Amino acid sequence: MAVKPPRPRMPPLNALRAFEAAARHEGFAKAAEELGVTPAAISHQVKALEAWLGSALFVRHPQGLHLTEAGRAALPAFSTAFDAMGLAVQDLRASAPRPQVSIAALPSIAQLWLAPRLPALRMAHPALRPSIHALEEPPDFRREPFDLAIFLTRPGGAPGSKLRDDVIFPVCAPALARQLGTPSDLTSQLLLWDTTWTEDWNLWFKAAGVKGPSIEAGSEFSLYSLALQAAIDGAGVLMGHEALASPALAAGSLVAPFPELRVPTGLELTILAPERPTAQAIEVMEWLLAHEAGRD
Repeated sequence: MAVKPPRPRMPPLNALRAFEAAARHEGFAKAAEELGVTPAAISHQVKALEAWLGSALFVRHPQGLHLTEAGRAALPAFSTAFDAMGLAVQDLRASAPRPQVSIAALPSIAQLWLAPRLPALRMAHPALRPSIHALEEPPDFRREPFDLAIFLTRPGGAPGSKLRDDVIFPVCAPALARQLGTPSDLTSQLLLWDTTWTEDWNLWFKAAGVKGPSIEAGSEFSLYSLALQAAIDGAGVLMGHEALASPALAAGSLVAPFPELRVPTGLELTILAPERPTAQAIEVMEWLLAHEAGRD
């Protein structure tokens, strides 16, 4: 009778992934956010890996985590391995045509810029099914299965295709605009601002040559779409990002009281793609670029 002794097992893939993410972020919370689990789950997986290894990978302090020498030495190889796995997944997705195209975008961009374009995109490409995901930060295509991403980026940063420059100018309801004769009149108005872009008003007032009030005296919003609706309702004056405020401006629910004072922020509305995009993602990207170019 043949003897088949049990073979030693490798540690679970989830434990290795948890270690790599926690080591890269030097914390369980950010690793958990990236992997879509709880920090406790990351801690449990790392402890299981340390038990299997018989050695600590992190030194735990009240102030946070620090990699041990063993953990620091192992991290580059694990990161390279998971990056390679991500590229292999990209190849697998590209080799199996599928109608769904997963697009990640900043929440304000997803709601105010991308969503209004979806009906025309579906008419142009009825076989495609765009799937929109709101994210605060651009995804890592090597680790997350997104086909495209649309964010405001700085030139020379993440490689991508520019859709348009980010330009800002005040916008408000028509009735409120009639009370504004010069930029200095804004100092007596309630200024609306988004917590994502805290420097917008300072940037614009500086370009206008006006000493503006502190935005702390205004109203802050965690979602730009809420701030935009507040401006439409006449609650105050919002610093409009052209790409996001254009539909309301075209509809007449918002107006730009000082249209000549348009200030570039130095950012660009950019469409990002993985190193090996699918054919369907390329179709969507090319359509969005052509549609945006046609606005001029």
